[in-house]
Amino acid sequence: MAEPGAQHPLASAGGSVLIIDDDATMCHALSRAVRRIGCDADCAETMAKGLHMAQTRGYDIVFLDVRLPDGNGLSLLPELTSLPSSPEVIIITGKGDPDGAELAIGAGAWDYIEKTHSIQQITLTLTRALDFHKKRKLCRVTGAVKVLRREHIVGDSQPLMRALDLVASCALNSANVLITGETGTGKELFARAIHENSARASGPFVIVDCAALPETLVESILFGHKKGAFTGAERDQLGLVLQADGGTLFLDEIGEMPLSLQKVFLRVLQERTVRSIGGREERAVDFRLVAATNRDLGQMVADKTFRNDLLYRIQSISIHLPPLRERVQDIRPLANHFIERICARNDSPQKGACADFFETLEAYHWPGNVREFIHTLEHALAAALLDSYLLAQHLPAALRAKVARSRVAPTVCAEPALDVEAAGFTAADMPPLQDFRDDAWNRIEQRYLKYLMTVSGGSMKEAIRISGLSQSRFYALLKKHNIATR
Repeated sequence: MAEPGAQHPLASAGGSVLIIDDDATMCHALSRAVRRIGCDADCAETMAKGLHMAQTRGYDIVFLDVRLPDGNGLSLLPELTSLPSSPEVIIITGKGDPDGAELAIGAGAWDYIEKTHSIQQITLTLTRALDFHKKRKLCRVTGAVKVLRREHIVGDSQPLMRALDLVASCALNSANVLITGETGTGKELFARAIHENSARASGPFVIVDCAALPETLVESILFGHKKGAFTGAERDQLGLVLQADGGTLFLDEIGEMPLSLQKVFLRVLQERTVRSIGGREERAVDFRLVAATNRDLGQMVADKTFRNDLLYRIQSISIHLPPLRERVQDIRPLANHFIERICARNDSPQKGACADFFETLEAYHWPGNVREFIHTLEHALAAALLDSYLLAQHLPAALRAKVARSRVAPTVCAEPALDVEAAGFTAADMPPLQDFRDDAWNRIEQRYLKYLMTVSGGSMKEAIRISGLSQSRFYALLKKHNIATR
């Protein structure tokens, strides 16, 4: 460890740091610490100024306060981490919030620290983040990270590239991987990409749809059986787990796996051996596990519907796939890719698309993500018939209606159609946000969020769960309505 006053080992490496904090004393202390290790330091006292500076200069590190004059700093996380420079964001706060810390790290923050920590502790966090950032940037520049095979994974948005960075890391080892994300985000595509970029690419890729496993035959399907083991077993059957030997076993929708099977499968993971139904001997099996789910397995553990030890075992590496609404810049390349594929599949002439077609696609929320996106393009191509170009008019009327609604400012009514406070909901029966959509949208949205923060006891995690919103959308709404968190 360096002696007091000595130059820090990373001082010669340089770097640029942005401090977004309205506390002048904290800004001064952090700036001194940053410059002491040989980095440049800039300060911004508001979210708006900080975001503008981050967008115009490629910072390596951003210190971000939570409570700022123009809103909750956490709402800036998605925008900061999506910048071309991909800065590491360190959250600093005067009053720690366990839920806020969990959400911040889950959203991509490097660390979440309280201002009561010593400058030495904060400096240590800074140097570690800076070292990580520089190594990651060096890998990209020198090509140290292998070029991925990413068939049908289209786009270059920062949220997507962060997920692909993790796929590249997975290719270097055989650790178990858990892929999470909403329905339709492409979890199977990413599982295949992990397999095809790994040392097991020449081996089998075996898919198990846990939601479709019949409970009476589940063990036979997974582990196989011997002839005569039960009525109807007329010959030996090799189970799916043994079929994955030497390759990758993909457990899709693992959250649907019955509890009775979870204990059995945990043993298979630990021992890497399988005994077929009716068999006498254990057979060794070598496979790489990739699992996927759109469910909250942590909550399922709390509800005792998913085994805690199995969750630990399957998530050596976790990859969260961003919803399509957070990848707006990928909409056009995705559309061009799938239009070309659909036309080729149907043996029909290739079609172009007009600007209003793309603008409508970009304005839609895509609750069904890429899966819904593909079906929408199929509809548009069918509706276009002999037209050479796709227009917004070729898109489904329901989709265009929702986009039109989102573009028109709601009429302000004297009173909202539904007063959520007067309704007296509790956290147990508070309905999701979409149930309150009506002509007084903005007023209801604001009142809903304020009351939601009350019934959730100020817990950001609980509020997000009740509302049914994504984390980034929830923070954006808090910012929009200037709603402070505790």
